[in-house]
Amino acid sequence: QVQLAESGGDSVQVGGSLTISCTLSGPTYSLECMTWFRQAPGKDREAVAAVDNFRRTTVADSLKDRFTVSQDTTKKFLYLQMNRLKPEDSAMYYCAARSFIYSTGACLVETGYNFWGQGTQVTVSS
Repeated sequence: QVQLAESGGDSVQVGGSLTISCTLSGPTYSLECMTWFRQAPGKDREAVAAVDNFRRTTVADSLKDRFTVSQDTTKKFLYLQMNRLKPEDSAMYYCAARSFIYSTGACLVETGYNFWGQGTQVTVSS
């Protein structure tokens, strides 16, 4: 069983930067995708950025110029670096992972994610 725990959420000012982390435990070798999602109050959850089992990274088109996703060499830590933060970036950020057996294609497609963390809150204020 894979477990995920996010950390690093904070309140930051507009234009600031923040890096949040996800710690994974368990058989990470079984994972196809490790992905950041976010959900703001009253809005649908959306995929933010992902790393696949080949260490290829993908960031949502609307965030590519400001967000970067990375992973450590052990595949036990996933990071999301967020720059030039805006109020609309305020959300609960979730780390999620999808096993190979539930593969449905692109990691930024939410279908099939079978492991989720509890989330970490990011608030951006002016």
